[in-house]
Amino acid sequence: RAMSSERNGSYNMKQLFTRMTKILFTIVLVSALGACGLPRSGPKKAELLDVKMDKYSNTEIVVVDENVTRAVALPADSGFPHVFVDGSSSAPDQIRPGDTLSFTIYENVDDGVLSRGNSGAATLNALQVDEAGFIFIPYAGRIRAAGNTPEALRRIITNKLNIQTPQPQVLVQRAPGDGATVSILGDGIASQGVYPIQRSSRRLMEMLATAGGITAPSEVARITVLRNHTKGEIWFEDIYDRPEFDIALYAGDRVLVQRDPRVFTVLGATGLQANVPFGMRHLSALQALAQVGGLDGSIADPTGLFVIRNVQAKSDIKGFGRGNHLSDKTIIYVLDLTKPNGVPLARNFDMRDGDTLYVTEAPYVQWTKTLSVLVGSVRAARTAGLTTNNGL
Repeated sequence: RAMSSERNGSYNMKQLFTRMTKILFTIVLVSALGACGLPRSGPKKAELLDVKMDKYSNTEIVVVDENVTRAVALPADSGFPHVFVDGSSSAPDQIRPGDTLSFTIYENVDDGVLSRGNSGAATLNALQVDEAGFIFIPYAGRIRAAGNTPEALRRIITNKLNIQTPQPQVLVQRAPGDGATVSILGDGIASQGVYPIQRSSRRLMEMLATAGGITAPSEVARITVLRNHTKGEIWFEDIYDRPEFDIALYAGDRVLVQRDPRVFTVLGATGLQANVPFGMRHLSALQALAQVGGLDGSIADPTGLFVIRNVQAKSDIKGFGRGNHLSDKTIIYVLDLTKPNGVPLARNFDMRDGDTLYVTEAPYVQWTKTLSVLVGSVRAARTAGLTTNNGL
């Protein structure tokens, strides 16, 4: 009877263990199928595509085709505005307020009005043009210098002195002053600072060389020139392709040299998840994917490549039949690399600053995770049952 009672107790424990295992298996299966607690890198493809298309939605799905790639393509770089380029070939060396001038005046007499002795020459050094643009020359009076070239100023002074002394000869030298400087700034230049500007060093490339040259890689170096209220931007490499972009600089110009600041964000089933610099002038979705190590072959879904882009209010949304909109909008562009034209479309789709590149996981990945959870739970239950039996 004792042995029979022990066998019955063991049999009942096995039944209890089996029943508990089935219950636990059912609970885990239901939870796993609901994908409530399983880890994943982001939303599923179906969740992203399930965007309600109505007039109140601020998110819209666009399936990329040839028309879309053409519509969202970045415009060609225009370069410096015409006012910069047109003025560079014949820019006058005009004197400005704050410039420092020096004069040497020769007189054709032994005892002139300015020169004394046998030298026959008088020197006036470091005369600064005042804020109104004038200088004072003895016996010539107050003369407007600003707006004139040194040659024009020489003729004006010569004519005025000709009344006082016969056949005067005037030499004018323009030294860099506070009004004849250029500011060169940015993280892409070797030595930031304010540099004097002269006729011999007034062009953009020469001033960059004066500042120690660029430190950013030439293919991603961006140059911005601010002149009063006019702004122009070019890539550094364009100066070699288009020499007219080696513009003449003017006093007060501000030059910003910086490494290309554009970045995109990559998330999901890729080799990297981070904010990534563009690293090139024109970056396609395919190149962006390659920069982060490509698709993760073990979990990525090549049919679920998304480019998420914020579009500002009142801009023209092209490529899918929508015009201007009144509020900021999020556009989700969908690329399927498994289609015959999928890779060419990704190669021709231009990325923009602030875009997010997201790759979804393959559907089987969630099933794999589910099975892993189930197997782990069953093993845990088995271990618990064996421990209970051993304890009994």
